[in-house]
Amino acid sequence: MTPVPLEPGGPVPSDPSADGVGGPERVVVVGAGFAGLNAVRHLARQPVAVTIVDHHNFHTFQPLLYQVATAGLEPADVAYPVRTIFGREHNVVFRHGQVASVDLEARTLVLEDGATIPYDALVVATGATTGYFGVPGAVRHALPLYTLADARRVRNRVLGCLEAADARPEDFDGGAPSFVVVGGGATGVETSGALVELLDLSVRRDRLRIDPERTRVHLLEAGDRLLGGFRPEAGSYAQATLQSRGVDVRLETPVAEVTDRGVRLADGTWLPATVVVWAGGVTVDGTLAAGLAGRRGRGGRVLLEPDLSLPGHPEVFVAGDAGAVPWGPGRTDPTPQVAQVAIQSGRHAAEQIGRRRQGLPTTAFRYHDKGLMATIGRHAAVAQLRRGPLLRGTLGWLAWLGLHLVYLVGFRNRAVVLINWFWRYLDWPSGPRLIVADVDAESEDEAHAPPDDPGTGPAAAAQPAARRRGGKRGGTTGTGRSTKAPAAAPPPAAAPEPAAAPEPAAAPAAPDGSGAGGGSQDAAPPGATSA
Repeated sequence: MTPVPLEPGGPVPSDPSADGVGGPERVVVVGAGFAGLNAVRHLARQPVAVTIVDHHNFHTFQPLLYQVATAGLEPADVAYPVRTIFGREHNVVFRHGQVASVDLEARTLVLEDGATIPYDALVVATGATTGYFGVPGAVRHALPLYTLADARRVRNRVLGCLEAADARPEDFDGGAPSFVVVGGGATGVETSGALVELLDLSVRRDRLRIDPERTRVHLLEAGDRLLGGFRPEAGSYAQATLQSRGVDVRLETPVAEVTDRGVRLADGTWLPATVVVWAGGVTVDGTLAAGLAGRRGRGGRVLLEPDLSLPGHPEVFVAGDAGAVPWGPGRTDPTPQVAQVAIQSGRHAAEQIGRRRQGLPTTAFRYHDKGLMATIGRHAAVAQLRRGPLLRGTLGWLAWLGLHLVYLVGFRNRAVVLINWFWRYLDWPSGPRLIVADVDAESEDEAHAPPDDPGTGPAAAAQPAARRRGGKRGGTTGTGRSTKAPAAAPPPAAAPEPAAAPEPAAAPAAPDGSGAGGGSQDAAPPGATSA
């Protein structure tokens, strides 16, 4: 095939597998999350042919997934088509597909459908996926909140539970369902606060016949405080605010087992639950990045060169949650898995590809910390800036709202979300409280998860990459499918404790050092949004 020369603003070869010899350098970006999007945005200004690969055709704004899960926003409000984002970039093409493997020597991606995509430079931005850390029953019975499909499924389950409690209160301890959120990071804190507000609306606005005094939201955290990545005063404020709003916050409480009737804690305590939402941590295991050559850090993150390239393969860069992204010269510890790290590392990887193309040496990555934010509910949030006092309460909440509108992709999404927030502030009505039956049907093949985490251990390593379950931030990777909870209807919360339960063992340590099942989720989207 005769290469098509790249003209400024002109077309590029539309076939991503076309022979690029003599033509523009072929750069492939895997994953359309924060890291992938920002890499492509920078590459679009360079004379290269860019192919972005993802098994979803949309980008998900993960920091607002919890609002979809708690009926505050519609799924379309936090997602935006990848083709629309880059519709005016003539050197960018999108390939809808799932990457099965990477041949580093041949510089070729292999997709699940057998198609191959050659590259001259590769950016792996496949993020992380939910980590269950070997807690028995967590994969099967807990609901993750890491992708758009996860959020819709949580909303279905929660709303279905409330409707069932209204129709059959005798099956729910007299109309008092209980909810458990595992993990006291930003995702867990935000979800717990939103669930309490949802329960309040269900009684006041929708007149559901549930007992507001006995219906409970339990937040379990294995560490000694909430919001582990924030200053201690932020965690104290979040705990006090949640408790004042009726959330049962339990610190130093690892989870030993999850069943269809509740959770068993590491000290043997049994906690009945109708719905268990898992925000207990993340891992790279089960994603495409886990199959790359090289050493691994905590949570399976790929250890990188200072310029974010893969050791031994200077043409391959890893950005975002998938890599142990260094802080910069002078520090050896990796950065946290937050949105700003993904944004900055994606941009840096694209810049290094440009430098290599020009024959210049690459430069080391340096992270510019802009702070962290998390919301607890209406008029309550924490905004931790790099310098200065901690913003909390209404001021922190307004800062949180403004930042999310700025980073949300698409004018239409910004406008819709702003209108929804403004209307809810004035009238506080119920949001899109829709039980969409097709959510569970979409993933029926994934509804019967194995009893243990398929993303870890020898069994996972033996699985073909095309069959591993996992995904990147926001479910926008081209690397794996997120493990889904079963589609069965929620069980009664008041069911008796299982008989002859085994003595709970000490909970295994999670990669971030927290107890399994209770550790703070380390990634920002969803979770702590970097300012």
